[in-house]
Amino acid sequence: MKKIYLLLPLVCLAMAAHPQKKADRKTLGNLQTHVTYLSSDKLEGRRTGTAGEQLAAVYIAEQMKLAGVSPKGDSEYLQTFIVREGKEPGNKTRLIINHTALPAGQYLPLPFSATKAAKGEVLPGVNEPDNVWLINVKASEDEINPHGEPLDFYVKKTKEAKENGATGIVFFNGHEDFRTVTRWLDGKETPLAIPAVWVGPEASKTLSADDANGFQLEVEVDFKPSKRTGTNVVGFIDNGAATTVVLGAHYDHLGYGEDHNSLAPSEKAIHNGADDNASGTAALIELGRLLKASKLKNNNYLLVAFSGEELGLFGSKYFTEHTAVPMTAVNYMVNMDMVGRLSKEKGLQIGGTGTSPAWGTVLKSTVPPDLKVSYDSSGTGPSDHTSFYRKDVPVLFFFTGTHSDYHKPGDDADKINYEGGLTVVKLVYDIIEKTNAQPKLAFTKTREQQMGTSARFSVTLGIMPDYTWTNGGVKVDGVTDGKPAKKAGILTGDLITQLGDYPVSDIETYMTALGKFKAGDKTTVKVKRGETDKVFDISF
Repeated sequence: MKKIYLLLPLVCLAMAAHPQKKADRKTLGNLQTHVTYLSSDKLEGRRTGTAGEQLAAVYIAEQMKLAGVSPKGDSEYLQTFIVREGKEPGNKTRLIINHTALPAGQYLPLPFSATKAAKGEVLPGVNEPDNVWLINVKASEDEINPHGEPLDFYVKKTKEAKENGATGIVFFNGHEDFRTVTRWLDGKETPLAIPAVWVGPEASKTLSADDANGFQLEVEVDFKPSKRTGTNVVGFIDNGAATTVVLGAHYDHLGYGEDHNSLAPSEKAIHNGADDNASGTAALIELGRLLKASKLKNNNYLLVAFSGEELGLFGSKYFTEHTAVPMTAVNYMVNMDMVGRLSKEKGLQIGGTGTSPAWGTVLKSTVPPDLKVSYDSSGTGPSDHTSFYRKDVPVLFFFTGTHSDYHKPGDDADKINYEGGLTVVKLVYDIIEKTNAQPKLAFTKTREQQMGTSARFSVTLGIMPDYTWTNGGVKVDGVTDGKPAKKAGILTGDLITQLGDYPVSDIETYMTALGKFKAGDKTTVKVKRGETDKVFDISF
């Protein structure tokens, strides 16, 4: 999910000129072993909920066990959570245009569709009884209620089509993307009487062609229940201490790009994710081994390899709400995400430095003078430390920067700077050692950093969205002091359903709506608080 840093070239470097100690050589070799396995083709990109993710989870758990780290999951080392539960296209679902079947990734049945089949010879712009209807959404924009939910238009047009004798309906040139329509399938829509299908941009080009005389259409909709789960891997070093330090790294990645989060969407290939985030996972495993053998006993250590990060911090959010260690007993959390491409030019980026007044002194005394470091005070961002910051836990975020292979199939193990990974492991260990004799760190709030999105905007409402919420609107997971939402009276737990004239159905529509405003503008925000609708005046 990391989208906020500049690209950098990979430059392998040794951070120290003197011969390595035997212990460092062992750590270095282990880092390479871990990354090589976790980013191998055998694991098929470690997509959340897949067999590859499970292979990675088993490997991480085995490494924790070998290091003497005790299990702390719900089932030994494993903690399972639900990513989504709804329905998905069944095996019979198909859309055929002029005798050519569309690939599954180019269309989706709408959640209210009947589980039926229909076919016909359709003329563009001509909707006849006893035939399949084609609806150009762009050409019907004057019928779309700007204050309503986007799905309402599709329901309305499908009802109209059935009342006028249509046997099926196909929508093209819609404003939604594939991920949004997939989320719609989690809803509890009442089935209508005819099959209804949404098609994406590629099929829309075919159906919009100026030279098209007509289309032979065949559509069939079939649904099956869908329940997608992820698995965190949790280990514990129990020193009998009153406080616990959490060390975390996400181990999931993109698989073949099926969730439409690849930056090489036309290339169906394994996204191995060596840097993102086999590198951080390898560092986590090695820190567990080192801490288990250490004399640093004034804190317990909780090691968590998160899944579901690439889908919106699902694993870390679930963990902070379902952990055997109370959040009030957590001293601080260290997150390592993409720490495998350290370069002399770019250096290391450390976030979260404003989340405790202790961090300035600790970092000043532990960061090597020859290591280039840039700091970010914010406790939030597009990675798992955000979930802990939201629970008032001090955090640090370690990151060596994005690159041209980010979220692409080229993020492979042979491009990792393992010496740089060793540098990060040693620095995190030194920070833990430095805080070992200190009392529990105080927590301080920081500015909020916007999460990644394709929308561009110059204002902020000052809320932290709940990225795991999929039931319509945007659920407020936190409100920043001094920002418009806080001043207006919006609270954590509110569900934003409209911003100005723009309905909000998910995070993307929220960000798109936010992009319509500039500093100094005034508007309203509609929220649902429990069963009550409320409207707040906002000034940006």
